[in-house]
Parts: sequence; structure tokens; C-alpha cells
Amino acid sequence: MYSNYTTPVEFDMRDVRIVDFRSDTVSLPTARMRKAIYEATVGDDVYGEDPTVKELESRSAKMFEKEAALFVPTGTMANLLALMVHCSRRGSEAIVGDKAHVFLYEQGGAAQIAGVLLNTIPNLPDGTFCLDQLQNKFRGLDVHEPQTSLVLVENTHNMCGGKVLPLKWLDALAEICKKNSAKIHMDGARVFNAAESLNVPVSRIVRDVDSVCYCLSKGLACPVGSVLIGSNDFIKEAHRLRKALGGGMRQVGFLAAAGLCALDEIVPKLKYDHIRTRQIAESIRNLNSSLITVDLENLHSNILLVELLNKKLRPSELTQRLAEVHPKEIEDGLVDSSKRGISVKISARDWAYARIVVYTNVTDEEVNLAIRKIAYVVEEYQHNLK
Repeated sequence: MYSNYTTPVEFDMRDVRIVDFRSDTVSLPTARMRKAIYEATVGDDVYGEDPTVKELESRSAKMFEKEAALFVPTGTMANLLALMVHCSRRGSEAIVGDKAHVFLYEQGGAAQIAGVLLNTIPNLPDGTFCLDQLQNKFRGLDVHEPQTSLVLVENTHNMCGGKVLPLKWLDALAEICKKNSAKIHMDGARVFNAAESLNVPVSRIVRDVDSVCYCLSKGLACPVGSVLIGSNDFIKEAHRLRKALGGGMRQVGFLAAAGLCALDEIVPKLKYDHIRTRQIAESIRNLNSSLITVDLENLHSNILLVELLNKKLRPSELTQRLAEVHPKEIEDGLVDSSKRGISVKISARDWAYARIVVYTNVTDEEVNLAIRKIAYVVEEYQHNLK
């Protein structure tokens, strides 16, 4: 750990320009979206009387070429509902990648609430997993075993760096699951990013899955919500179970209005998030640093993993330093057009890398400021290694 930096000082927040790349969950509703929320026509959705919710659900089902859809508060609830419907017999098993959000970050709701065993399979770097291994994972013929009822996939894959699952792989997966009488659920929190990357309709990506959910409150900039999509029978049962999970909502059309706006305003602009992410990645690669690098060739979407090459530099330390503003930075002219210091927020947990996520509110100016700050901090670290 390097400790000989100039000590940061406390700046008035008005003197600091914050560029926040921690996650697309920090995205904010646009002006158009706020107006749509304010003007929304609403009713009691528990009574089935909210026209804006109905419109969002109907439009989502049509876009994904499925029969029906259901608005839910969160992606975690959407995934849990899918598990509960597809694995309705307690003690059933679902196969999921070991880096999947539903396995790592949803508090074991599959077991805790649904009574479903999650059987993991190693995720490959591209977000897929070995289909030969999958074939050997199916269980249920022996009375000692749980019955495998479901396979879950994530697209784009968050912890694999926003990777987009190949269509050929999804096609092969569907054939295997059909032969083994197993359903497929896609955690498609960022599935519109996958569609943008592949340049195909989102309906093509989910063609052979039995259910899918997408998140409104990540890259689509809505304040709350996800949409769960599938067959009429699937959604009917998910609707019933949503009530048991506390997901029955009243005048939720205010939130659904934001979702409709996102489909019109944000989805068509996702390509710019990808472009800006690549600009940051290229700038890091061009540093030719012995401290950090990126896998530019396998960058698919709006999530960028920054690999740390020197074990003395921990991801949490890099994250902390980028967020700080030191007096020398101001002296060296590392400021925005208003002469404010630059604080760049990225994320790092117990990972071997740091993560940058770009979303619709990020501007070209902020990308350029972040590039300058990253270069400055990397040079600072390299100087202190000498």
C-alpha cells in the first residue's frame, strides 16, 4: 500500500465535480421522464385499474414477443418469482452460474423463501458456462436427488464484465433444456444492452426462454421497477405470488410512466453508453501501464472491468484515491470548466478488479474528466513505485 501521497483536504462539495461510475443504478430520471411521472394517469393496480401499468406490461410483452408481463418493484423479486413459479414443488433444483447475481447478491432467496436448491456451474469469462457440464448436472431420476426444474442465465452478465451471451450458445442451451424438461429463466436486467450490442431485437435474444425480466432502474434511468415477462399462465401465477411477497402496489402508474418513457427515450440511446465505455477503456489501454489494464477486445457493453496488475495496489485503494481530491491536483490544473476538482467514483468489493459502469446521465465532458483523473492517479502511483 502506498502512503506517501499529499493528504487530501476537505472540499466544499460545490468545489468538487463528482463523476459517478459505481453502477448504472445511480442513474437519474431525465426531464422528460419526470414530466411523464407527474402527468401519469393512474388507478389502483391491485384492483387492476391502473391504465399506465397495463400499458407498460402490454408493451413489454409485445416487445419481447411473449404473452404477458408483470410490473414488480425490483429485479430480485422478479427472479424470485420466476424461481417460485417454475420450481413450484418445494425441494426442486435450479442450475445457475456461480457468478450470477441471483446466486451472489439476492440473499439466498431461492432457498430462504422459495424452497429451491441452487446448484451452481462455473461461469466462463464470457458469461456462459460449459453445456457439456450442464448436461451432466440434471438430476431427478434417483429418489435421493432433487429434481432439476430450471436453468437460469444472466444477460448481460454483470460480474463477467457486462458480457453478452452468444445467440448460438442460447440456441444450444434451449435444446438441452427441452430434452431434459427444464425451463429457462433469463435475468435480463440489462438485456436491452445485449440487444444493442448484438444489433438484434430483444425478442430474438429471449426467443427460447420461458421467462425473462428486465430492470428499469439501472441503465434505463427509472427510479424503481422491473418487468417480468412470460406466458399467460406463468404471469398469472407470478401475479398471485407477487402479493404474497408484498409486491401488490396501488397507484404505481407513476412509476410505470417512467418505464414507458425509458422504452422510448433511453433504450434507443444505449449505444452511446457503450461508446463512452469504450472510450474510457481505450484510454486506460493507451496508458500502457504496469499497474492497470482492460480487456478491450472483449468489451461488450456499458460495464468495464479494470484489472490491477500489481498486487501492492488493491482495488479498494484505487477506488478511494480516485474519489479523493488532493490540493496538488488543483495546482496541476486537474479541474473542470468551473475550476472544480474531480472526484471519480468507481466500485470495488472483494474483487480482483475495479468496475466502471456508464449510463445515460454520463456526459462526454464527464468521460473526458474521468479519463484525465485516471491517468493522473496512475502516473502518481507509478511515480511512487520508483
